[in-house]
Amino acid sequence: MEKIYHIYAKDQCLFYSLKEEEFKITWNTLTRLVSVLDTRYNENDLSYEELVVNKEMIANSSH
Repeated sequence: MEKIYHIYAKDQCLFYSLKEEEFKITWNTLTRLVSVLDTRYNENDLSYEELVVNKEMIANSSH
């Protein structure tokens, strides 16, 4: 089992399928940027989704 993350700004997905370490870095960077820069987004617009995936099941599934 592995955790992956998707990061959203309002209803738009900005980053998807991030591994945990990538997520932590990206999330911290984004939250800092929107608090400092004059953008159309603020910290309340940012959200993320955490998913637990079974990599073995995905690798063995037929598409």
